[in-house]
Amino acid sequence: MSSGLAWEGGRHPGWPVRLGPLRVDAGVVALRPPKLFDASTWSRIRLRDRAYLENWEPTAIDGWHERNAPLSWPAQWSSLRSLARRGQALPFVITVDGDLAGQITVGNIVRGSLRSAWVGYWVAADRAGGGVATAALALVVDHCFGEAGLHRLEATARPENAASLRVLTKAGFREEGLFLRYLDVAGDWRDHMCFAMTSEEASPEGLVRRLVAQGYARTA
Repeated sequence: MSSGLAWEGGRHPGWPVRLGPLRVDAGVVALRPPKLFDASTWSRIRLRDRAYLENWEPTAIDGWHERNAPLSWPAQWSSLRSLARRGQALPFVITVDGDLAGQITVGNIVRGSLRSAWVGYWVAADRAGGGVATAALALVVDHCFGEAGLHRLEATARPENAASLRVLTKAGFREEGLFLRYLDVAGDWRDHMCFAMTSEEASPEGLVRRLVAQGYARTA
């Protein structure tokens, strides 16, 4: 396991990388870095699934359509790539059977004696419920606690977001508490439940092997 305390040659621990594949009910899940040519597919899914996604994501000050239009993707892609190159984030596109189906991002990476970050994700409405988010989360967690050299991951979800709560608990995240009026979502300050996991809690087998052993996934 990488110590996560230093890197050489401008290459940060655990980046860039492709993760997977892992087979679940919805198909074969894999993770890759976002690309500039993802714009049209990403925008089509985001605009189509507005009603499904908007209640769980931070309020878009400039409006959902503007924030998720194809022309908004290059700036977001460039920002994610810059953060990854500086070692401050690990951004991934989720693919199912090779098609873009969502995103999962490890952000606010802090090194030194903390080695902590948060993880957030979204999955297209037509891929929900088939194990995609759980598989993506397992792949990311194992990578973060392995090659990326992190020690702790945190995730938050609204108490009303039953699907996301199931994903986190199935993956083995433990509830740490309730953040009151934590984030501006859907136009108001919303409470969020906080979940976390440390590398010791994922050891020794890791989350992917755990999912496979429990029958939730198969190696592809």
